[in-house]
Amino acid sequence: MKKFTAVSDVDNLQEIIQKALQIKENPLSETEKGKGKTIGLVFLNSSLRTRLSSQIAAQNLGLNVLTLNAAQEAWNLEFADGAVMNGDTVEHIKDAIEVLNQYCDIIAVRCFAGMKSKEDDVHESILSQFEKHAKVPVISLESATRHPLQSLADCITITENWTENRKPKVVLTWAPHIKPIAQAVGNSFAEWMQEMDVDFVIANPQGYDLDKNFTKDVKVINNQEEALKDADFVYVKNWSSFDDYAAMPEVKENWMLTNQKLSVTHNAKVMHCLPVRRNVELSDEVMDGENSIIYQQAKNRIFSAQAVFSEILEGLDSK
Repeated sequence: MKKFTAVSDVDNLQEIIQKALQIKENPLSETEKGKGKTIGLVFLNSSLRTRLSSQIAAQNLGLNVLTLNAAQEAWNLEFADGAVMNGDTVEHIKDAIEVLNQYCDIIAVRCFAGMKSKEDDVHESILSQFEKHAKVPVISLESATRHPLQSLADCITITENWTENRKPKVVLTWAPHIKPIAQAVGNSFAEWMQEMDVDFVIANPQGYDLDKNFTKDVKVINNQEEALKDADFVYVKNWSSFDDYAAMPEVKENWMLTNQKLSVTHNAKVMHCLPVRRNVELSDEVMDGENSIIYQQAKNRIFSAQAVFSEILEGLDSK
């Protein structure tokens, strides 16, 4: 593996899922693999699970870990090519990345959607700079359009919880929120589910369709109860409008997930990437109920990261 920013960077999804599950059985099985190498974790946005799981995964592999909270601790960065830097920005992103090239064997970066310019976000204005200027492998810790380490953890979690000899039905359902939220998790989950052997549908109100570049021909249902019928897994997530970018069209129906709504499913397991706004996106009874596998999903973030870091290290060693 040369980089990790999307499912297309994975040669064989089932193999990396199985690798992650093997790592979960013995997380310290490769403690010498990263010896003498350094990973730089660059955070331009806030993080809890991604930060901690990435640090644990890297340490389990014996990597030296540098963590930079770039938005708070670094110089103000300039991202525009050809910029005349006579304002608030102090360091150009390509200079910062060139320095990271000198210090790190792997660069992992977290850069959310700006939610102001659809063009900038769709074209990954920040992540693309890292891919362009980095001379070492780049890993996305979430970008404007995708969250691949989360999606891999989701695939691991579904695999762990499915034992029946049939395709599970997986529903990604939109949930309410108090502010506009980026589409990255929804996009990414849709993309990865299309590589899994599942029956996948998306439920969202009218006006909230995700980018067709990610959902492609996946069935989208505007009635939540209809979509949830016979589901085996229900993934709850909010996102704002893609067509009317970052807007929040009015939704009159109540889309918050409750146990009553789960009654039409096959006793479905409930997933959420966290953080979650309780009793807005989903109810306490669901979050804390026996069908919730949300914390298991969060723990699997360690093993998705560790599997990817391990694969990247193997690519470095093969040079």
